[in-house]
Amino acid sequence: MDLLYAAQPYLPLALLVFLAGFVDSIAGGGGLITLPAYLAHGLSPALLLGTNKLSSAMGTAVAAAKFIKETRFKADFLFILIVLAAVGSFLGAKAISLVPPEVIRYLLIILLPPVAIFLAAKKSFGLVDTSKAHTEASLLRRSGALSFFVSFYDGLLGPGTGTFLAVGYARLCGFDLLRSTALARLLNLVSNLAALATFLYLDMVNVKLGLAMGLAGMAGNYAGSHLALKKGTWVIRPMLFTVSAALLIKIAWDMLR
Repeated sequence: MDLLYAAQPYLPLALLVFLAGFVDSIAGGGGLITLPAYLAHGLSPALLLGTNKLSSAMGTAVAAAKFIKETRFKADFLFILIVLAAVGSFLGAKAISLVPPEVIRYLLIILLPPVAIFLAAKKSFGLVDTSKAHTEASLLRRSGALSFFVSFYDGLLGPGTGTFLAVGYARLCGFDLLRSTALARLLNLVSNLAALATFLYLDMVNVKLGLAMGLAGMAGNYAGSHLALKKGTWVIRPMLFTVSAALLIKIAWDMLR
């Protein structure tokens, strides 16, 4: 009874982290929910990004394992992307003090509307895997560059990383949205872990809170990835559009305040 009473203040945060994990496993953008939720809970801004990385990494690990198990990628291809994502995320986390967040927000304001409009207008986007139209070398160049630069952004700022990766793999490499989402989950996990290592080194993580909320995130990611694997592109594409639009609205709102 005492344990339940002590846990009550954390229940709203846990529910929001669960919801974020559910959304994030399908389309990315979980940070849109978790970052404001942690702030509303009273977490110090100095610990915000690091604690969020801890809980999101735990959740993303569940979704990544479930997706990758159901899709087929060569081990050496995945290994190269993992290395590039780790390096990109580490450099992004290190560059936080060098790049003004406003610069990133202006970039997103420019990039997000075309993404949202494209997802809304092209009904067939991501339904068919056309990756065989590219050579293995071309696929590696395209996916490697995307993995590095989006992971750099993830280490630097974060929200929407999974969305950018999923749409990018489908658009640039020709993977269908299910395989693109699988790759996005795996690479998002790698970038989360690389950034988390940096934040832990800098002592910018509330470890107890992050671990506790990570359990809620794991449950949300499991539920979301199960739904995505069952329904495929038909649930992933509208969710990607919704997350892209929500991210655009939030960034615009933050800049106008």
